Amino acid sequence: MRSRELRRWLAEEDERQLEPLWQRADEVRRAHVGDEVHLRARCDFSNYCVRQCTYCGLRAGNRTLTRYRLGEGEILASAAQAARLGYGTIVLQSGEDLGYDAAWLGGIVRRIKDETPLAVTLSVGERDEAELAAWREAGADRYFMRFETSNRELYRRIHPARPGRATDRVALLERVRALGYQVGSGIMVGIPGQTIEDLAGDLELLAGLDLDMIGVGPYVPHPTTPLGLQPAAPSPAQAPATALMTFKVLALTRILCPRAHLPVTNAVATLDPIAGRELGLRRGGNVVMPDLTPLRYRRHYEIYPGAAGAGEPPEKAHAQLSAGLARLGRPAGVGRGDALGAAADPATRGDP
Repeated sequence: MRSRELRRWLAEEDERQLEPLWQRADEVRRAHVGDEVHLRARCDFSNYCVRQCTYCGLRAGNRTLTRYRLGEGEILASAAQAARLGYGTIVLQSGEDLGYDAAWLGGIVRRIKDETPLAVTLSVGERDEAELAAWREAGADRYFMRFETSNRELYRRIHPARPGRATDRVALLERVRALGYQVGSGIMVGIPGQTIEDLAGDLELLAGLDLDMIGVGPYVPHPTTPLGLQPAAPSPAQAPATALMTFKVLALTRILCPRAHLPVTNAVATLDPIAGRELGLRRGGNVVMPDLTPLRYRRHYEIYPGAAGAGEPPEKAHAQLSAGLARLGRPAGVGRGDALGAAADPATRGDP
């Protein structure tokens, strides 16, 4: 799909005109990854972070946030619960927390692999290659790290580098792949200052990276962050941070990357709590990530406020998810839901 076509779909606001896009994305999803919806439990095990990202409530400069770090037993309990509920993966997610060492997290990964059938995905930010190698050696299967935006100047504004360290997430993703991980990345939709042209560039970059997993989620403002306190002045060129725009990007991602696993993110369900998850699954998504972080910690993992389902016990959330999948006629995936390979094979791409 050419850049001009991407921009045309991204600019389209008429739901009736968007029907062919939704239909094509759903057809591509069915043909390449099937009807199964893979369930990947998420455990947000630490909200400490050394970064000063201007959009994120976990940023180091947020003095109003109660910080926490789960113990090994709490993380293992979440993993055991994920296995009991029939999920195929646990995603261990944290801020960029330098307060634990590689051996500690590696030990937890090793125990999860020894004691459960789960695949383990790590999403812990930019880490040294020695740490990444140690976690891979311990048994971690996947690594997820968004590049957020292909616009380098916009990225620098929202995601300043740590002092003395250059940031190149695309290059780091390539090193992660070389270590043998299945690799995931993604983008944020509607960042203040982001344009439709930027989003088209994001989609082209996603298509070229041959990713196994791709996360597409909307920007949701946090009131204590620099972007929340001083939002960019309104601009006619601004890409809106809406559920509709997110669905368009998700659908186009499915068409461009037909064999990638695409989660319907919690942020979409936060913007549209009634139909967000269902619409995402109808428009290219094939993964849902239930939150198995212990309830007493969830409100403190506040990248943005008001996250959908933050107060729901895992068993209740699982029952609701199962009922929703049944209504859609989509079975829950069985097993780990590993990468399908050749996510960006040009021969498999299509146009809506």
